[in-house]
Amino acid sequence: MAVHDMDKARSTYEGFMGMLKWAVPILAILTLFIIMLIAE
Repeated sequence: MAVHDMDKARSTYEGFMGMLKWAVPILAILTLFIIMLIAE
């Protein structure tokens, strides 16, 4: 039972990290774009 839970947790963690890998740069670019719009 514990092994199954660990596999499920690892799968969830890997999915989360994969999504984070794309979300952080996109949010950084979006934030920079909005700051540039406000600064003008």
